[in-house]
Amino acid sequence: MNVWRVLQLADSAFPTGGFAHSAGLEAAVQLGEVADPAALRRFVAEALWQAGYGGIPLVRAAHEDPRRLAALDKLCDAFLTSFVANRASRTQGAAFVATCARVFEGALAEMHAQVRGKTLRAHYAPLFGAAFRALDVPLADAQRLFLHLALRGVTSAAVRLGALGPHEAQRLQSDSAAQLDRVLGECAMLDLDALAQPAPILEIVGAQHDRLYSRLFQS
Repeated sequence: MNVWRVLQLADSAFPTGGFAHSAGLEAAVQLGEVADPAALRRFVAEALWQAGYGGIPLVRAAHEDPRRLAALDKLCDAFLTSFVANRASRTQGAAFVATCARVFEGALAEMHAQVRGKTLRAHYAPLFGAAFRALDVPLADAQRLFLHLALRGVTSAAVRLGALGPHEAQRLQSDSAAQLDRVLGECAMLDLDALAQPAPILEIVGAQHDRLYSRLFQS
């Protein structure tokens, strides 16, 4: 495995568009669901379970058999019933593949062509798994990075929303290591029948994002 490649993909400077999204945190803050640091920690924990059950099985399936990408993409499209979450997944997926195709020339050319030709809806989780397979990154590392990016996205959004400071955000990420291990341990081997949205409040408040009077994020 090319460890340097994994570190590059994990770097916040790698432009995949993830920082345009708050995973529903912006709506949760404005709607009063996240009013203090304790509530923010609960939100982060629930967001990780959401990523685990709602994303990791798709990452795994696409990584293990990239030939099923089109079917997995359609499954993800049907699974994400919230328009906001569905749109965010497609936006992130397209941005992720476009960046990887430009940076790692040749490895994802066919996938990028499918996204550009709109033969794929371009959902993030299945494209993430298939892309990491094409980049010769093992499944375990792809799953870890998927969860890490989910955590980093929420904590970064919290900083920009003024819910906590940069150092507090890094402390929260450090404190979430055990939570990441729990989510990964429970979700890493799940198959597609286990796909779920285990945090209904997050799903509900996230779906209200487009109704907010003012917004910093796309979701």
